Amino acid sequence: MNKNSKIYVAWHTWLVWWAIVQKLKDKWYNNLLLKTRKELDLLNQNNVFSFLKKENPDYLILCAAKVWWIKANMTYPADFLYENLQIQNNIIWWAFKKWIKNLLFLWSSCIYPRWCKQPIKEEYLMDWKLEPTNEWYALAKISWMKLCEKINEQYSKNFISCMPTNIYWPWDNFDENSWHVIPALIKRMHEAKINWTNEISIWWTWTNRREFLYVDDLADACIWLMNNYSNKQFLNIWTWEDISIKELAYMIKKIVWYN
Repeated sequence: MNKNSKIYVAWHTWLVWWAIVQKLKDKWYNNLLLKTRKELDLLNQNNVFSFLKKENPDYLILCAAKVWWIKANMTYPADFLYENLQIQNNIIWWAFKKWIKNLLFLWSSCIYPRWCKQPIKEEYLMDWKLEPTNEWYALAKISWMKLCEKINEQYSKNFISCMPTNIYWPWDNFDENSWHVIPALIKRMHEAKINWTNEISIWWTWTNRREFLYVDDLADACIWLMNNYSNKQFLNIWTWEDISIKELAYMIKKIVWYN
C-alpha cells in the first residue's frame, strides 16, 4: 500500500477498528474510507455494491461482523449465522468483483475446535467439533476465511485472513451484556470495592487459560500483512504467552485494590 492508496476499513467493534485506523494515520496513510454501521448497512447488498462502485477503494480491511458474548450466541444462533453469512456474501464477494487489490479479513480464536491441541496451530482448524456455545458464529467465520482462501487460490487475488487472539486496551468494552474477560473482571472488582462487597464469583474455573494481545500490536500486524503477505493460508496472530484465569484475577485484584 502506498500512502495515497484509498483504504476502506469496514467497521466491527470500536476497539479493533479504532486501533487500525489510528495506526494507519500514524503511518501517514492519508486516504482512509471510513463508514459506521449507521452510514453503511453491510447486510444490504445493494448498498454495499453501490458504495464500492462509487468509492472504488484500492484496499479493504474487513473487521465487520455480528459479534457478542456467549449468552447471545446461545440465544440467537440463527441471527448470528444469517447476518455473518450475509455480510460475507455482500462485502467479500463484491470486493472481489470490483477488483480490490488486497483484502484482509480478521476473525477470532473461538472458531477453533473446543478441545483443540495447545498451543493452537493453523492446521488444527476443523480437526474436532466446534465449541457448542459459539458454533453458529464459528461456522460463519470459517466460511468467510474459506471464501478468501479460494478467491486467492482460484483467481490469484490477494485476499488473505488472520486470526488474532483475545484483544484488550484501556478503553475496552465494559458493557456487561457483551464484555470479555479483562474488562469484566476490572469492572466487577471495582464495583465490589466501592460497594464494600466482600467477595465476587468468577464464571471461569481457575485452570482455564487465556492469551491476550494489546490492540496496537494487532493493528501493527494487520498493516504488515497488507504490505507483505499474499499466501492463501490464514495466520494466527499470537503472543505465545498465556495466563490462567486465577493469575489474571489476582493480578487485576491487586491493580484495582480490591481486598
